[in-house]
Amino acid sequence: MTGPRDDGLSARVRQRIAATAAPVTPAAIVSAVRAESTAAILGDTTVLRMADQVRDDLVGAGPLAPLLADPRVTDVLVNGTRVWVDRGEGLHQVAVPVGSVDDVRRLAQRLTASAGRRLDDASPYADARLADGTRLHAVLPPVATDGPYLSLRTFRQRPFTLDELVRQGTVPRPVASLLAAVVAARLAYLVTGGTGSGKTTLLNTLLGLVPATERIVLVEDAAELQPTHPHVVGLQARTANVEGSGVVGLSDLVRQALRMRPDRLVVGECRGGEVVDLLAALNTGHDGGAGTLHANAPSDVPARLEALGMLGGLPRAALHAQVAAALQVLLQVRRSDRGRVLESVCLLLPEGPDRLVTVVPAWTRGPGPGPAAPTLATLLRERGVPVPPILHGSAGPA
Repeated sequence: MTGPRDDGLSARVRQRIAATAAPVTPAAIVSAVRAESTAAILGDTTVLRMADQVRDDLVGAGPLAPLLADPRVTDVLVNGTRVWVDRGEGLHQVAVPVGSVDDVRRLAQRLTASAGRRLDDASPYADARLADGTRLHAVLPPVATDGPYLSLRTFRQRPFTLDELVRQGTVPRPVASLLAAVVAARLAYLVTGGTGSGKTTLLNTLLGLVPATERIVLVEDAAELQPTHPHVVGLQARTANVEGSGVVGLSDLVRQALRMRPDRLVVGECRGGEVVDLLAALNTGHDGGAGTLHANAPSDVPARLEALGMLGGLPRAALHAQVAAALQVLLQVRRSDRGRVLESVCLLLPEGPDRLVTVVPAWTRGPGPGPAAPTLATLLRERGVPVPPILHGSAGPA
């Protein structure tokens, strides 16, 4: 039971706090709620509940706060005044009183401003990361034809363990030991898949398997990775200020990361010319690196890397030579009716007279071990890591 909501209470509390120039602290909100409430007598429980509602309206996510607090929710989408929620089973429209279009606009601007970003008619779209880690993207009219539009991706405070991914069906149990072996052997890998397929979730989990004696340096456009590991440092890109200066891109951060003594260099999401700097880094003794890449299928990865390499000024032949030397493994994830699942484990292997990199499956969900399984087993043996039974086809169906 949430109790009745006083729709004008937030406005009255806001005016009272503004008039006294008091900081928006929990104590100040509680005091203002007691002073401004229309009820004659309020119990402590009621006051605290109303104070929480007002705080959400003043400095939080307002009517969206209960959705973001639900651990099952992964995405909250607002189209004008309609709200859609994904609890891991696809999008469903929910009845949430977000108010008018102007109310949604003010909510979007307040959330964006709280993250140090600008959202107005001159800058009608913005990416931001909220204080609790939630990732926000907002677009205002007229760019948003039926907006405002808000897209919020929730942040899990504690990454999944590999056992948890096994229990929920994301990773088959026989394949879990293969993923652990890839990390232990310091093979460089990319987690690939479509939007919302669970790339960051899987990468977070695998980084938690890195030995505690190693230093992980993260490079991200928006800080999302928070692996359970004692020695992690993160670098986050910076957008331009209102004067159009001050940009710090991923390529700059990759070069800075190399001076920070990384044992594992991780680029949260390769989406531009920074892939050239990542490949160069992995080719200079920084093995065991990782990253994520948007790709609908493993076979699309070489072409995707070529396109990104061109953005970084790397010719096709040179790109393939760099990839063949720097990256070994692809982990393809996808979204299904059962949730997010690991679809395949593949190797990037140079083939043909031109030595162009192709993607060869080592394991695929359903069929099991693939043609690259012996090659992956050899890579693990060469690095002193025991070969998991799944690569011998002796672990049963996966």
